[in-house]
Amino acid sequence: MSNGSSNKISRSVWNAGEITAGTDFVATETAVAMVYNGISHVVMMATPTDLEEFALGFSLSEGILTSPNQLLDCEEIKTEKGIELALTITAEPFAKLKERRRNLVGRTGCGLCGAESLEQAITTPNSISAELSISHKALQRAIAALGGEQQLQQQTGAVHGAAWCNTQGEILLLREDVGRHNALDKVLGAISKQEPIEGFVLVTSRASYEMVSKTASANIPLLAAVSAPTSLAIELAETAGLTLVGFSRTGRHVIYGHGQRIN
Repeated sequence: MSNGSSNKISRSVWNAGEITAGTDFVATETAVAMVYNGISHVVMMATPTDLEEFALGFSLSEGILTSPNQLLDCEEIKTEKGIELALTITAEPFAKLKERRRNLVGRTGCGLCGAESLEQAITTPNSISAELSISHKALQRAIAALGGEQQLQQQTGAVHGAAWCNTQGEILLLREDVGRHNALDKVLGAISKQEPIEGFVLVTSRASYEMVSKTASANIPLLAAVSAPTSLAIELAETAGLTLVGFSRTGRHVIYGHGQRIN
């Protein structure tokens, strides 16, 4: 039995020598292909919810699109092997994408798409221009609320979450996915269609280079992660002017750069 985000399955549990039969909910993982104007670009393993937001957020954070208005249509096509997202984009970004694909040598689920050299792979987004001032108390409010908002994680224990929070620490929206990058892309896609407000992103994963890059590309001035940052993530955050927070737990968080935004 499936509800889109999870499947109900039979299982047995061994506990102290005894076996008990029952059922569990497991997170749905599906191959999702991004197809731009008829050309397949990449296949991601993802939870098949909020897919239009996922496609838009991915397209923006990967630099395929520079504006949500460049995405004209997103059609979801289900197949036996997964889901195809047939994206119709405007002529200018499509021409650039075709040129970029000539250099495409491969990617993994967490890789860097369309890069054939270190210079192409390790890039720096524009410096953060958005304003933000929040209190430690507001950040802690969001951290404390995060687990209660993750309904799919509570059900399955297998997904990451990304939350968009306002300056008071209220979680305005949250998206979940088996992939941490996917959850963040879904949030970026959702907020790209809204009126801009001051806010920050809170994620349940580590803060990797890609997570910092995607956040900075959306001109979001603060990324808080439940787990640790990597060295390259810290370097990129410093260069881009992004406030990076790691080990975001109730009662404690660690600031790795540009801490002037938190008071």
